[in-house]
This record gives sequence, C-alpha cells and structure tokens, in this order.
Amino acid sequence: MRQFIKQTFASLIGSLAGLMLFFSLGTVGLLGLIIVAASKDTGPQVKDKSVLIFDLSLSITDTDPTSSTSAAIEETLSGDQADTITLRTVIDSLDKATNDPRIVALYLDGSRTTTGTETGLATLKEVRQAMERFKASGKKIIAYDVDLAEKEYYLSSVADTIILNPMGSMELNGFASQPLFLTGALEKFGIGVQVIRVGKYKSAVEPLLLKKISPENRQQLQALLGDLWSEFLTTASQSRKVPVPQLQAIADSQGVLTASDARQRKLIDKVAYFDEVVAELKQLTGETKEDESLRQIRLTSYADVPAKQGNNRSSNNKIAVIYADGEIVNGEGGVQQVGGDGFAKQMRQLRLDEDVKAVVLRVNSPGGSATASEIIQREVRLTRGKKPVIVSMGDVAASGGYWIATYGNRIFAEPNTVTGSIGVFGMLLNVQKLANNNGLSWDVVKTGRLADSQTISRPKTPQELAIAQRIVNQIYNQFLDKVAESRKLPKQKVAQIAQGRVWSGIDAKQLGLVDEIGGLDDAIKYAAKQANLGKDWELQEYPEVRSLEERIIKKLTGNSHARNQELPDPLTQEFLKLKEDLAILQALNDPKGVYARLPFNWRLE
Repeated sequence: MRQFIKQTFASLIGSLAGLMLFFSLGTVGLLGLIIVAASKDTGPQVKDKSVLIFDLSLSITDTDPTSSTSAAIEETLSGDQADTITLRTVIDSLDKATNDPRIVALYLDGSRTTTGTETGLATLKEVRQAMERFKASGKKIIAYDVDLAEKEYYLSSVADTIILNPMGSMELNGFASQPLFLTGALEKFGIGVQVIRVGKYKSAVEPLLLKKISPENRQQLQALLGDLWSEFLTTASQSRKVPVPQLQAIADSQGVLTASDARQRKLIDKVAYFDEVVAELKQLTGETKEDESLRQIRLTSYADVPAKQGNNRSSNNKIAVIYADGEIVNGEGGVQQVGGDGFAKQMRQLRLDEDVKAVVLRVNSPGGSATASEIIQREVRLTRGKKPVIVSMGDVAASGGYWIATYGNRIFAEPNTVTGSIGVFGMLLNVQKLANNNGLSWDVVKTGRLADSQTISRPKTPQELAIAQRIVNQIYNQFLDKVAESRKLPKQKVAQIAQGRVWSGIDAKQLGLVDEIGGLDDAIKYAAKQANLGKDWELQEYPEVRSLEERIIKKLTGNSHARNQELPDPLTQEFLKLKEDLAILQALNDPKGVYARLPFNWRLE
C-alpha cells in the first residue's frame, strides 16, 4: 500500500494533468480517486519460508501518534519508515505470524537502536509474551545488535540465538532515575513557587522546590526501581539460564561488556557480523545461493497482511478498547493528552451503544488534572452500571491515571507497571521578583481581602495558602474515599498506602490496588468472559484512527514539516528533557489548580 500510494501521488502531482484534476475535482473528488486507486492494491505479499523482521528501534505506543496528524502521509510520500507502532499491531502481527506457515523465523533487528528504545517495560513485557508464543510454536527467533541496551536485552533474551557485532557492547548496569531540578533556575530568574500538597511521597513538585531528591522520594524510588530491576533479572535469568546473583554481580562489577565478554558469560550466543547473520537466516529459509536475497517482510508491512481465512473475527457484539494515553488535562485534550471532556464523551457513546457489550479501559497515564480525572471517572462508573468495564494498566497508571481506573470491575497490571501515587498537590507561581528586577510593579484596588487571591504578581498570604490547602485536603480525602469504596479496602489502610507513593504492579496487587497481573490481551479475554460472549465478539479501538484517505486530504490541505531524524548530541538531549518538563507545566490547566500526577520528570535510565 505504501509504495502504491507513493507512486500514485508521484504520477498525480508530477504531471500537469494531475494538478488540473486535483483543482477540478476538489477535496471530495480526490478522496474518491484515492479510494478507488487504493482498492486495486493487493497489499504486501508474503513469500513461502519468509523471515519476519522486527526493528527494535520502533517506539511501541498504546495509540498511534500519527492518527491526528499528517505524519503518516508524509512517511508515505517520502518513503520513510514509521518510527512508531501500536502495541496491538505488534501483538496481533506476532500472533498472526505464529500461525502463518509462510513465516519460518522472527529476526529482532536491534542494530538501529543507537540511543535505546523509549518503550516502557510493561509494554515490552506484553511484546515479549507474544514472542514466547511464537517461539513455543517451534519457530526460531534470531536477535542481532551492535550496542545492546538493557531494554533491548529484555526482549532479545527470549531469542533462540542472540548475536552481537564484534565491535559491539552490551549494557548491564541496573536501572536509574535522574530527576532534573528547576529550583535554582527559578530562583535565578525571580519566579516564586508556593506548593500545597497531601502525602509525604507526593514528589511531583520537588523539582520546583528542592535541589536534590528528598529522603521520602528516594525511599520510594529505590523500592520501585528495585522491583523493576528484580523483574528484569528474573526474566533474563530464566531465558538465559544464568543465575540472578551472577547477573547482579556483572551489573555491579562491569556494567558494560564487550561482545566477547558477553558471550563468555553466556549472556549472548554468538559474536558475528551482519552478513554472517543474514547467511544464518538464509539457512532457515532454505536459500543456498550467495547472491539470492533473503526472503523477508517487515513487521510494519506484515501488519497489513490479512490473516488466514477463518481467523478474522467479525460479530455484532463489540468489545471496545478505549485508550487513556497521555497527560490528563481539562477540556478536549490534544496529541498524547487525555482530555476530560473529550474522553468522557467517548465513554458515554460506548455506554449508549447497544452493540458494545463490554469496555476495556487501557490506562497509560501519569495523571494530571484532578477535575478532568473526576469527570472521566464519573463516566467510568456510569458505564460500569450498564456493562463490564475492565481496566488494563500499561507502563504507568498513577495518580490521576489510577483515579480514573479505580471503579473498573477488574484491574489488570503488569509486574513492572508504575501505579498508585494516590496524592494531590497544588502549585502557585508568582513573578513578583522577576518583575521587580526588571522595573515592573503592580498596585491593586479591591472590595474584599481575597479579591486578588488569584494574582501571580505576589506570593500568596498565609490565609490564602490555608484556603488552598483546605481544598487540596478535601480532594485528597475524596480520592481516598473513592479508592476505599471501589477497592473494598478500609480507608485507614488506603491512607497508609497512599501518601502519594508510587508502587510497582506486583506490589500494587499485594496491597489490593489491582486485581490481577496481566496485560491488555488478558483484560480483553476477561471482558469477553464477563459479558458472556464466548467467541462471538469483535474488537474495536477508540479513539478511532482516521483512514489513510482522510489523512491524505489532511496532508494536501495542511502544512508539512520534515522530521529531523538525526540523533541529538548529549547536550541537546538534556535540553530536550528540559523542554519536556516545561511542556508538562503548560499542560497543568486544572481550573482549581489541583493535580493528581506523578513526578514531573519520571524517567527510567
């Protein structure tokens, strides 16, 4: 399809007749032309004894970030490969390949992941489980890399054979989180920050108040990273038959291993060049001639290959998967945001749709606006009153992300899901010092003591802070009540495990915050069971992704921006992190200024 559309557009745009046709037909006519032309394309072809190529540099996300932009068409017209793929696409493609006799092996290509994947560990676990099903069918998995990072090794360790380039290296040094603190910069520029919060572990505001990690935050981060690292070690140990203590000793003593060292310690199987890997793959496909090209198909293309007849599920009974993916904000939301109003509207539509028999709420969010979270949660509760609502937690479902999940009939999380963070904070900024340093000042006339309490021209008075603290306390108590009621836990226990503390999925299950350890597929199967659908159901995903033809029209009538694919230098990477942190501040739009959110700059390094 990609090559066909590219050639079609080259013909249309490259000729005067094509341009005249475009202007005479208009948008609707062009759309019809594209649909008719595209319908003649037979799609990607799979040859017998082919190798499925999985590029590990792809970022795996819950939702397609190109669904609301023209990026998909830009990729089509330029010939560039997409750099993201959805989790459902990966899992469905791997399961389809497991039962496809034309696919004989899976090749994990890690040679492009020079900076390491941004995909979260919980997502990688679900992908890994799909790979295990592929392997269990008797088909081979071959992994090759040049510089093998820990996340890539988490996936690659399932392979029958792991191969590292002779000049390559392998990272095995543990997990770290290195928050960036803005306090000194804010002080330097004269921006004042006053914070109101509940929960001694509610560390989201620490980057604006402190210059290093607080003891409470250090404690919770150490515990969380310890759980994530333990799950990594256990998984790698089972696949590679290397004891966990031995893996830990390597991490503590070496950190980075050469290819030969990694092989000697049985962390990988072979040291070889890329051409030697290709030769090994050719043996699996039965090709003997040196000049013969490897029979292969990339996973991104294979996703468009129809499943074998009889495997396609079609039914009037729908299970809806609705994705809460990104920052929770007030209003409609935008790209990688969960808008309280927009998401609630979608949930209402699913509740009223008689064909939708169950809803799977997939949460991959650090939280955000407390008001938006409550708006969404209300719709979740109402929907649960009419049909099962099953929650699947992804890489992170914390604070506001946990808020919207609490009233699900059943909550699933992976062992390495980051969840909890039951706490609330408010952030009050003022620019008095910044303005005064530049010759600016304010004066005020008012009819009441608190008339100008929302101003940023000065710090809040003790009375104003007390009022704000009272609001935060009330919202925190509402949070505790909702968790206690929905999870059937004593409020006193909830108060003990709340305090804004984050937990791993495995700890959250032990504490009663989640019900089962499992991924998105597990949640979908459970939803079908709860709705008594047997095998008579069809999956639908929301928000719905716009069709390629709709994206083409968007592309032709909008602006295009070339993406910079060059790898940033280390200094630029730090500035990009700062840009991300400042973007989070821009997303803080709760009307009360109260938030239920993870630490601003939570990253796993």
